[in-house]
Amino acid sequence: MKKLFFLIFFVLANTSFAKIWTPTILSDNMVLQQQSEAMIWGWTTATSETITIIGSWNNIEVTAMAHQGVWSAYLPTPVAGGPYTLTIKGHEEITFSNVMIGEVWIASGQSNMQWTPNMGLDNAQEEIINASYSDIRFFQVPQRKSFTPQDDTPGEWFSCSPETMQNFSSVAYFFGRKLHKDLSVPIGLISSNWGGTPVEVWIPEEAITEDNELKEAAKQISEYEWWPHLPGTTYNSMIHPLLKFNIAGAIWYQGESNRANSKSYYKSFPLLIESWRNLWKKDIPFYFAQIAPFDYEKDTKDIKAAVVRDAQLYTMLNVPNTGMAVTNDIGNLKNIHPTNKQEVGKRLALWALAKTYGVKDIPYSGPVYKDMEIKKNKIILTFDHADGLKMEGKELKEFYIAGTDKQFYEAKARIKGNTVQVFSTNVKKPVAVRFAFYDKALPNLFNGEGLPASAFRTDDWEINID
Repeated sequence: MKKLFFLIFFVLANTSFAKIWTPTILSDNMVLQQQSEAMIWGWTTATSETITIIGSWNNIEVTAMAHQGVWSAYLPTPVAGGPYTLTIKGHEEITFSNVMIGEVWIASGQSNMQWTPNMGLDNAQEEIINASYSDIRFFQVPQRKSFTPQDDTPGEWFSCSPETMQNFSSVAYFFGRKLHKDLSVPIGLISSNWGGTPVEVWIPEEAITEDNELKEAAKQISEYEWWPHLPGTTYNSMIHPLLKFNIAGAIWYQGESNRANSKSYYKSFPLLIESWRNLWKKDIPFYFAQIAPFDYEKDTKDIKAAVVRDAQLYTMLNVPNTGMAVTNDIGNLKNIHPTNKQEVGKRLALWALAKTYGVKDIPYSGPVYKDMEIKKNKIILTFDHADGLKMEGKELKEFYIAGTDKQFYEAKARIKGNTVQVFSTNVKKPVAVRFAFYDKALPNLFNGEGLPASAFRTDDWEINID
């Protein structure tokens, strides 16, 4: 009898103290990716338990069996809409309210993605006042570092309002606002960024350390007390907890802090994209901002940042399902955080609208170098996205030309239809052209839609950045 009493007491005590919980990315006000299989997951203190998950959009029950306290199930989502509720039932019940179904994007990088309207934004007061979009939702991942992958992160979802928008990523907001207005669907934005961080900290550590070149390059990053610098340390705490949450894609703004090892960015940046796609187990579209001109070293021809920009162009041209928003016309040589974040967000959104959502007849890219032809003392450049080539000002700037001696001279450049002719009296037999290929170059070449041309080089010569 006494044994039976203790058994009953143990069972009742285990039940009374048992708990079901979920990661913070699952909460009231969240946005789930539309027309997909959304993973719903969490934990329980019960030894063995059946978890039932119900979305109010169809009230169909999906069940999951907890195994060693962990449970998960895939919940089919409908076309965009809401608000709905999401209910999780086991020995206790959790209900999330005001849940929307729409398009979910992660926005990541360093300070130019982190920058909020309160930190500096053109026309900030008016933008904040008008930021009432109940169907745009924000989730802010706090800045934390870890040496091991984490399963959860602090945070919660908020509806976009003047109060919440002013402390959220400006670039992410303007990107999401453009999608929301053009697609007429709810938008979920996950902001996970940290000013000053190099790309290596956002990549799983093993992906860096198993590559000797990247391992050595990572050692060139200086250590600062304000942000992490070791490979994987923000990935572990600020990306890994999100991997089970279904997303539509990613936007990225980073690169300034990789000036110290800029030549390795040709490998590390594509590796970031590849690793995130592998971890999310889907070929997510990845759109990024090319870093803007800035006067870093007071040296008019320093090219460390130019090499980062070139690596970003290389990535767009060689990694499928990527796109690059050029910012060389909206930078500020005296402010590494240019305040025209509206245009950055819009240009990233144009890529998404055209390439991810299939919106037709929408310009989404400025001129991108395609090919060259040598004609006597001139080089004729052709471009993609070059309809209506034009310049701002009286003459084209930032073109340089070289012969076989690899010495570049400032060149004259003229628009001829949708091509550019480049020449210099200093180079009789040209073989290569570089455009805007130094850190604080301010070029002025655009297409007919007003989108700027990316910096580029036609050569593949070894770059000396010392």
